[in-house]
Amino acid sequence: MKKLGIVMAVVTMFMLLGCATIIPIGTLYTEAKFPIIATSNGGGSAKIGVAQCTSIMGLVALGDCSIAAAKKNGGIKKIYNVDWKVKSILGIYGTYDVVVTGE
Repeated sequence: MKKLGIVMAVVTMFMLLGCATIIPIGTLYTEAKFPIIATSNGGGSAKIGVAQCTSIMGLVALGDCSIAAAKKNGGIKKIYNVDWKVKSILGIYGTYDVVVTGE
């Protein structure tokens, strides 16, 4: 009977970890890029600006990953699109980038 309880607990844990979200999240490792916004602006040679935040163990988060910071870092005045990039290892260490493309 004890073994059945342990098996049920493990199955329940895996079911809860596999919940669907609007963005793909890997329990062990995540590396993905998602669109945030796109505008009707375009053409010409594009500049890229990146702003990054870091999370450590979900306890400490540092950085400025705002669109304004990414624009400033890329010298961008007119935005074409904005993407979000995430990389997380075991939920212990994660980086979050806002990538702005424009002119």
